[in-house]
Amino acid sequence: QVQLVESGGGLVQAGDSLRLSCVASGRPFSVYAMGWFRQAPGKGREFVAAISQFGSKTTYADSVKGRFTISRDNAENTLYLQVNSLKPEDTAEYYCAAAPTFVFGRLYYSIQEYDYWGQGTQVTVSS
Repeated sequence: QVQLVESGGGLVQAGDSLRLSCVASGRPFSVYAMGWFRQAPGKGREFVAAISQFGSKTTYADSVKGRFTISRDNAENTLYLQVNSLKPEDTAEYYCAAAPTFVFGRLYYSIQEYDYWGQGTQVTVSS
């Protein structure tokens, strides 16, 4: 098992940046492919970005491509999401998630593929 704790959210203005963090504890971090999801009020949880076990591959939702960057530091058991040029439509609760895998370079896109979730960190973007 792994426990995930997100931080770094806040109330910002459009155009601002934030760096979200997700610290993992439990099993070795490198056995997990990781992802970020978000859920806006009244909407379902949606995929934002994913990264493979050792960070060699990444992928993004079209809505955040070019503005968000996912990264990880396996030595520090930490996943990051750098969010730039924020827009009001980015307002949501942001969740990190872990998918145990033994497939090198594998990326996961759907909620059902992730076994472990953090409690979320709120990002609110004012116009």
